[in-house]
Amino acid sequence: MMNTQTLAYGDVAVGDKLPPLKIDITSGLITGAAIATRDFTPVHHEKWAAQAGGLPDVFMNILTSNGFMGRFVTDWAGPDSTIKGVSLKLGAPNLPGFVMTVTGEVKAKDDYSGIVEVAVEGENNVWGTHMSGTVKIELPKEA
Repeated sequence: MMNTQTLAYGDVAVGDKLPPLKIDITSGLITGAAIATRDFTPVHHEKWAAQAGGLPDVFMNILTSNGFMGRFVTDWAGPDSTIKGVSLKLGAPNLPGFVMTVTGEVKAKDDYSGIVEVAVEGENNVWGTHMSGTVKIELPKEA
């Protein structure tokens, strides 16, 4: 659920857990997001191409995963937050019919810059960890 109020830097503590986000993975999501990110690699659009590569169906591209990671943190932080960096490592593919649950935890804060580092993991219900990494987000010093 998107936060309509922006969190202030002082309202966040190391160890805070973000509310989980469940995402139903569909063929439309995979292919539409690949097209939107200008990724025309056939394995993200054509089932036959994914099967030729050894997977049963089309699978999510890294740009979509990166977008979900950023969205997850900005939905929590609010509209006046600013992403300052994303570090992402991919794991198991996301395929149609899977459900990915995204979770996060505040790992560090920098009092000088107002940047909060959030560890994020997206795990699908079939093959496990799809993505893991960190999002650095700047929050206003005061609400």
